[in-house]
Amino acid sequence: MKIEIKRVSKAYTRPDKTRLGVLKDISFSIDQGDFVIILGESGCGKTTLLNLLAGLETPTSGKISVDGEEISGIHPSRSMLFQQPTLIPWLNVRQNVAYGCKIRGDIEDLDYRVSQFLEIMGIAGFENARPNQLSLGMAQRACLARALVGHPEALLLDEPFASLDTFTQAHIQEELVNLWLSEQFTSVFVTHDIDEAIFLGNKIILLGGEPAGIKDTFEISMEYPRDRNAPEFKEMRSIILERFKNSYFAKRSLV
Repeated sequence: MKIEIKRVSKAYTRPDKTRLGVLKDISFSIDQGDFVIILGESGCGKTTLLNLLAGLETPTSGKISVDGEEISGIHPSRSMLFQQPTLIPWLNVRQNVAYGCKIRGDIEDLDYRVSQFLEIMGIAGFENARPNQLSLGMAQRACLARALVGHPEALLLDEPFASLDTFTQAHIQEELVNLWLSEQFTSVFVTHDIDEAIFLGNKIILLGGEPAGIKDTFEISMEYPRDRNAPEFKEMRSIILERFKNSYFAKRSLV
């Protein structure tokens, strides 16, 4: 799956009929198997861009295409994971993980696939539990299993680990990288955490400004798994942080 974003802008109309620009003239491409990070401060339009890629919203101008065809809505080839777990409360874990596939009629070997991803995500012993019986980390693991059980070509993630404790967050980040390496899906991950961006991605798109545009693009060539204490990791962190700060203060100087 190759995704092309060409001169995309997004604006909303306020109740008083004035326009609020969120994204302006965004252009970049995502190749098959890329792990692309959308990095930027809170409120800069990262989630809006992800929603456009998912087909949940449409650009005000510009075009987003997948393998040459313009996105016109949601599609099972693009699966999305949100900031908070979105499990159906009256279904158990196994039923939640299988739910999307059953709705689409994708039922071949479904029980086996569900069991496989429950095992991979470390929640195989909780398949009969209801969402209110799970910790936040376990619930998000179940959501990740549900997102991947249909073997999507692209996985879109909107700060899915931000509300987890440090230890759970680090463990699920490692699991996600291992799944991406083995399943070879394309991943687009939104975060404001520079360390998380470097740990996960092979390309980082830095957003900034009002409305937001691309301030820089970083290619990350470090091998997986990545060590946050490695000299090259620390060097990349410093480079991105410096660019991030320059973008932030440049915006503030215009206010």
